[in-house]
Amino acid sequence: MVSGSGDRSVQVWDLATGAPFGAPFTGHDGRVLAVAVTELEGRPVVVSGSEDRTVQVWDLATGAPVGAPFTGHDDWVLAVAVTELEGRPVVVSGSDDRSVRVWDLATGAPVGAPITGHDGPVLAVAVTELEGRPVVVSGSEDRSVRVWDLATGAPVGAPFTGHQGPVLAVAVTELEGRPVVVSGSGDGSVRVWDLATGAPVGAPFTGHDDWVRAVAVTELEGRPVVVSGSGDRSVRVWDLATGAPVGRR
Repeated sequence: MVSGSGDRSVQVWDLATGAPFGAPFTGHDGRVLAVAVTELEGRPVVVSGSEDRTVQVWDLATGAPVGAPFTGHDDWVLAVAVTELEGRPVVVSGSDDRSVRVWDLATGAPVGAPITGHDGPVLAVAVTELEGRPVVVSGSEDRSVRVWDLATGAPVGAPFTGHQGPVLAVAVTELEGRPVVVSGSGDGSVRVWDLATGAPVGAPFTGHDDWVRAVAVTELEGRPVVVSGSGDRSVRVWDLATGAPVGRR
């Protein structure tokens, strides 16, 4: 497991024991607000986004920085995700400057112009495919979820609207063969959206008593579920198809 901290470091942990694995990765000049893991040229790396406005790549095994920081954002980097574009690995970052940026993972060079359109900080990003083309899904303080063509930066369809608070987390998966987005919001709800149309799928999942700050998707006993974490100090599991809670929080 890899975590980012307010102490400006990235730490790797032994998942089986909970013990730290090696020394912290240090070099950021601000809090580490987002992390992702991937491979670069066959070696595992960590990608981190920081309050210092940079994205940094680290060798997972040694903790050494890989290249110089990626610079260009004008404010905090709040979210990072990793994927491929035309066969090359790229990083996608969301920032308090209201933009989404794409970077070449190997060189740190920006890929295309910043992606703009949100009216508030970009708090969450995820990557997936829609009809065979790579897309970015972003959530913002402006209460919307947006989809962008990764190659061109063009918006795909209209914003997904319905949340009554900032969209703090997004994840992507499939439901009954169709791609969907799962979002968590400051309004305390989890929502599911049809990725292709932006239409809500079912009613919001309600039960949290505070902001939903994180969402993830997986399977439980063969059925798709959403896991959400909230400022109410609870983790909840939901049936993706019905929105019903699964077990106790």
